[in-house]
Amino acid sequence: MINYITYTNENSDQWVTFVHGAGGSSSIWFKQIRDFKSQYNVLLLDLRGHGDSKSVIKKAFQKKYTFEAIANDVLEVIDHLKIEKSHFVGISLGTILIRQLAEMHPERVQSMILGGAILKMNFRSQILMKLGNTFKYVLPYLVLYKFFAFVIMPKKSHKQSRLLFINEAKKLYQKEFIKWFKLTAEINPLLKWFRQVELNIPTLYVMGEEDYMFLPSVRLVVEKHYKSSKLFVIERCGHVVNVEQPMVFNNEVLSFIGSIE
Repeated sequence: MINYITYTNENSDQWVTFVHGAGGSSSIWFKQIRDFKSQYNVLLLDLRGHGDSKSVIKKAFQKKYTFEAIANDVLEVIDHLKIEKSHFVGISLGTILIRQLAEMHPERVQSMILGGAILKMNFRSQILMKLGNTFKYVLPYLVLYKFFAFVIMPKKSHKQSRLLFINEAKKLYQKEFIKWFKLTAEINPLLKWFRQVELNIPTLYVMGEEDYMFLPSVRLVVEKHYKSSKLFVIERCGHVVNVEQPMVFNNEVLSFIGSIE
């Protein structure tokens, strides 16, 4: 089982589960824990190969990672903890995993809060992926990761997010990075499906106005999925909304979850 941390709150029966992105770990939520655990039960996860979830022997034999397999890792933890339903908060690639889990088990997902959500790979990100695929066996993964971090979070004001993700990525093994990178091969058909199909689950997208790579497609999807989805755009903020503007992020997300109960 992947590594997890729980903070229980005896005054609440609701759970909020946090899912980080590729190269991160549960530690990227350090600016959320205090505010959320004061109101809810909190579950933090380290995805396989990240943080304290070092590759389990049986997983080492799996040649390829899939979004479904990684979503099942999350499911295994909530089953183990006997959590019937949870609100899910994700960042970046974590948003794809939450949506994948919701496709598989909508009855387990009370709401989805998708920060720095990825719903479409634009032309620039497609080129990035192709470059990454070409050089993934040649360049040290950290060189590639730093390059991606600069393209996705280019501004001076995004520096804290960049450094946090690069420092977390240093803890990954090269083999692990390659397995995660190969996931990008299945990303386009999956995202196309997500854009087409609206789930009947309350969904809040929290995006930075400077997230030029991913915000435009989220705007379009929210217009189409208007029955279930809302968009909140944070001013002067890049891709990693929970790190760059934690107070605004926390207030908006807690208000959204509170409106669902």
